Amino acid sequence: MVRYLSSEWIDAVGAAVASTRSIHDLAETHDIGVTQVVTGGPAGDVTYHLRVGQGSVHFGAGEAPREDVRLSQSWDTAVGVATSTLPAQEALVRGLVKITGDPTRLVDAAPVFAALDHAFEKVRTSTIYE
Repeated sequence: MVRYLSSEWIDAVGAAVASTRSIHDLAETHDIGVTQVVTGGPAGDVTYHLRVGQGSVHFGAGEAPREDVRLSQSWDTAVGVATSTLPAQEALVRGLVKITGDPTRLVDAAPVFAALDHAFEKVRTSTIYE
C-alpha cells in the first residue's frame, strides 16, 4: 500500500504512466505541462506534475517543466476527486480548484487526461488516503 501523494505514490503513478501506451501515443499529437499543488495534507503541501509532448511523457514530483496550467486545491478536495466522492467537474465549478495559466489547454488535452485516468486506476487500488 502507498499513501496518497507520498513520494512512493508519485513514483508508482509515474511508473504506471510510463507503461501506459495510449498516453505515449497521445504525446505525439498533444503538448501540455500541468502542475498540481495540494495544500494542507498530512505531510504538508505536495507538488507534482505531468508533462506530455513531442512523443515524451513524464509524471513526477515538483513543478512541470514548461508549465501551461497550474491546478491548486486542498487536501480534502484532492482526496475527494481521487476517490470519486467529489466529481472533478463539480470541484472546478464550485471553485475548489484554482486554475492558473491557460485552461483551454486542459480542454484541448482531454484525451490525455482520459488515458491518464487508466494509469491512476492501476495505483488507486493500492492507495491509502490518510
